[in-house]
Amino acid sequence: MQKSKINCARLKEARLFRKMTLADLAQAVGVNKQAISQFENCKSSPEPMTLRRIADALGFPYSFFVETEDVSTIGNTYFRALYSSKKKDLAAQQIKAKYVAKIHSVLSSKVKFKPLNLPHFDADETITIEDIAMQTRQYWNLGDAPIANMVSLLERNGIIVGEFATNSRGIDAFYQYYEEGGHPTYCVILGTDKKSFYRRQFNCAHELGHILLHERYSDLNEIDREEFREREDQANAFAAAFLLPEKAFGNDVAAYPNRLSHYVELKKKWNVSIMAMIMRAYSLGYLSSNQYSYLMRQMSTRGYRQIEPLDNSIEYKHPCALKQSINLLLTKGNMSGNDILNLFSANGFSLSANVIEELLNLESGTLLQASKAESNIIEFPSI
Repeated sequence: MQKSKINCARLKEARLFRKMTLADLAQAVGVNKQAISQFENCKSSPEPMTLRRIADALGFPYSFFVETEDVSTIGNTYFRALYSSKKKDLAAQQIKAKYVAKIHSVLSSKVKFKPLNLPHFDADETITIEDIAMQTRQYWNLGDAPIANMVSLLERNGIIVGEFATNSRGIDAFYQYYEEGGHPTYCVILGTDKKSFYRRQFNCAHELGHILLHERYSDLNEIDREEFREREDQANAFAAAFLLPEKAFGNDVAAYPNRLSHYVELKKKWNVSIMAMIMRAYSLGYLSSNQYSYLMRQMSTRGYRQIEPLDNSIEYKHPCALKQSINLLLTKGNMSGNDILNLFSANGFSLSANVIEELLNLESGTLLQASKAESNIIEFPSI
């Protein structure tokens, strides 16, 4: 069989990236869906003009589909809504996370990101989730203080944090393990659809829990709902213990553990939702079952399960490392947007400006800026 002239895997990825079916793409290109299937399965190659129409329909550069790439490995992708979300939504987000990691890898050739800095826990060591949370705090020199910005904390310790619209009600944050050239990469993706500082704080801590607690390569499709739920519960338990350390938070909550107004005040200090603090207080034994049930009824009666007090008082935090790298290259690296696009092409990962801007949540048109050298060809005469 003749070897395919295109990168078949990338063709399928780009289609899934756009959440298009075989029939959708076939209609846009003007071929039948069997032809698209054959292209994706390396059974035949499209003619150059057909490939051009495919590239235009998917919004990727023509060169993206003819480049070879380094061997990479994608480990687990932990979606909280694994069983309730549509497969095409999950596939699209998984591919986007992979591309965020690839973008980070390419930009690493020009800028210096923070190195990965994670504590190590032996798999056979008997250690509780509470202990792992506290030891992680100690490893990062956090003490027992409230955490002001979980997004920044992850980035400062070498975890890639991406942010883009997931366009899915059930997917507001997830984590993916990625490896290329033997280099481990942990990528946390935050959706822009649900804009809550307090929710984002817990989401980041939850994904950190998956990174530290769970294996990177087991096939999540092979585990049942009960085991998946157990892993989610473990990540939630880690997040609560990490954000609300037992002794310090316990000292605060002990004064009025059964007063809802007390948790509103504590929310200002601990940067964690009222719901999460009530659940943490209950797990630590500061609330009886009856008191916990009463507070939950109060939360429902007052509509706090949808919107809590203070939810709109703080702007939610954005990841900044990837954005800063682009801005640094544009402002101090003497590079234009086109130079940056050429950098990706030179590394065998050609992307269009709109794809990079979408994946990094950049303002539209950021990569259309002219370079300093181009703008200074003609100058005013000196007097």
